[in-house]
Amino acid sequence: IGKLLMQYAIPAIIAMTASSLYNMVDSIFIGHGVGAMAISGLALTFPLMNLAAAFGSLVGVGAATLVSVKLGQKDYDTAQRVLGNVLVLNIIIGLAFTVLTLIFLDPILYFFGGSEATVGYARDYMVVILWGNVITHLYLGLNAVLRSAGHPQKAMYATIATVVINTILDPIFIYGFGWGIQGAAIATITAQVIALLWQFKLFSNKDELLHFHKGIFRLKKKIVFDSLAIGMAPFLMNLAACFIVILINKGLKQHGGDLAIGAFGIVNRLVFLFVMIVMGLNQGMQPIAGYNFGAKQYPRVTQVLKITIYAATIVTTIGFLMGMFIPQLAVSIFTTHEELVNISAKGLRIVVMFFPIVGFQMVTSNFFQSIGMASKAIFLSISRQVLVLIPCLLILPRFYGQLGVWISMPISDLIASLIAGGMLWWQFRQFSLSADKTH
Repeated sequence: IGKLLMQYAIPAIIAMTASSLYNMVDSIFIGHGVGAMAISGLALTFPLMNLAAAFGSLVGVGAATLVSVKLGQKDYDTAQRVLGNVLVLNIIIGLAFTVLTLIFLDPILYFFGGSEATVGYARDYMVVILWGNVITHLYLGLNAVLRSAGHPQKAMYATIATVVINTILDPIFIYGFGWGIQGAAIATITAQVIALLWQFKLFSNKDELLHFHKGIFRLKKKIVFDSLAIGMAPFLMNLAACFIVILINKGLKQHGGDLAIGAFGIVNRLVFLFVMIVMGLNQGMQPIAGYNFGAKQYPRVTQVLKITIYAATIVTTIGFLMGMFIPQLAVSIFTTHEELVNISAKGLRIVVMFFPIVGFQMVTSNFFQSIGMASKAIFLSISRQVLVLIPCLLILPRFYGQLGVWISMPISDLIASLIAGGMLWWQFRQFSLSADKTH
């Protein structure tokens, strides 16, 4: 089981790590090339990026799941139509998002906690990203379909390619051409255009089971509805994440000013790297747990869950050790601005306080999803974000100011992990009871 898990998880971990490095690279070059306020400006764009990702996952995740199911049922005709519909839906939603956001961009950024000093940077970055939004949606949507159509390796190559191209272009556009923060955004979109062209080439191959051809692009009500219904859970998760980042930014702006927002931007990038590795492990666990649960091989289900929890705990503990013992060193990758480094290092130390148990919480909520208990999975995901974190962010800063914003995050980690532990224990009691009955 351990070997099987690694076989599934490693491509997913590489893809996940690559996509979080993607954002880190932008922040690092902007921090050193443009300045501390530009990092705060970039942090203002997080909720918007989350919102764009939410709409992307609404189509991408749902369609990818639908493709897997249809291929499993040998219903190749519908699988082809899903591919065509993904393309059209992404274009429609991507364009609508771009137009609406561009019209109200400045008020949105001020609402997200922007100030005169930071909104200019955020606007410069976001305008370019929004013009390329359809590209981003298509690239992410087609990558999800590639993965579910039996080409996880190719999907991984596309992700790695975008990171490598972005990393090469960032310094050229930011320093070489003097385009500043806009250069980082242009590099991001250029990398995605190149990956998208390669995806088009793959899907234009007539020898492939899934390929573009006439007649698959007409929107079918059932396909659209099913895709959106399946994609609703990740959409709501991203929506909640968007709302939380707005609350964090607004709290930090009120009690700590523009630099505090930049500090959260840095801490978020660092923590996200470890979270993405755990998500990669989860993606590896999902098919193994699902398959063995379906085949009633419960010992194998338990085994893959245990190994994934151990691995995830090791990953998050490394993040904890980094935040506790070398916070200054970790955050200074992004900036040399002394005050920003100090606020970020303090923030990082607080945020990773209960990080060793976060891996367990993430694996548990994904485990319920893997064995088809979607409602429990959604409840666990929401418990951390909505039930605990939002109330903390609304209440604690009133008493503790900036510290109140920072401590809300570890408190919600701790409570959500306790809830996950209780639910997992109860679920395994049910398993053992039903196993006893069958003996």
